[in-house]
Amino acid sequence: MESGIKKVLVPIDFSDYSKKSLRYAVSFIKYFNAELYLIYVIEPVIYPPDFSMGQIAIPSIDGEIDKRAFEELQKLAKNEIPSEVKCKCIIKTGKPYLEIIETAKEEDIDLIIIASHGHTGVEHILFGSTAEKVVRKAPCPVLSFRDPVKGYEHEEELKKRDK
Repeated sequence: MESGIKKVLVPIDFSDYSKKSLRYAVSFIKYFNAELYLIYVIEPVIYPPDFSMGQIAIPSIDGEIDKRAFEELQKLAKNEIPSEVKCKCIIKTGKPYLEIIETAKEEDIDLIIIASHGHTGVEHILFGSTAEKVVRKAPCPVLSFRDPVKGYEHEEELKKRDK
């Protein structure tokens, strides 16, 4: 079966939502025989040292954070992704939605599968939605994943049934 979906980008923030979207994406990727690109975006820590200098980022810890994040992303990939699925792990630093969009362009991604945390009200107004921004600005189609998904039972229900 020939399809236009060869590369799928899945943003991960290590939340249960993003892990569930990864599991969903794996079955999708296997169906289309596509490559998986996992991305984790580190938001830079900004400290206001004093009012005259404004805000500055502290680069000295960035290398250690990048290394740890890459190790965690690889560990997640090893645990969640079957060996027959080709997977590339990517770590970026910046605003998550911008880095996701930029990576989609750089890697010529065909589809983004992203978890929506479902924030509403004040929380949504204050933080906005990374998924919403990606949907609006992505260079390719975006599948927004929100739990629960039809056909996918909750893990707790599966555990109860297995007992």
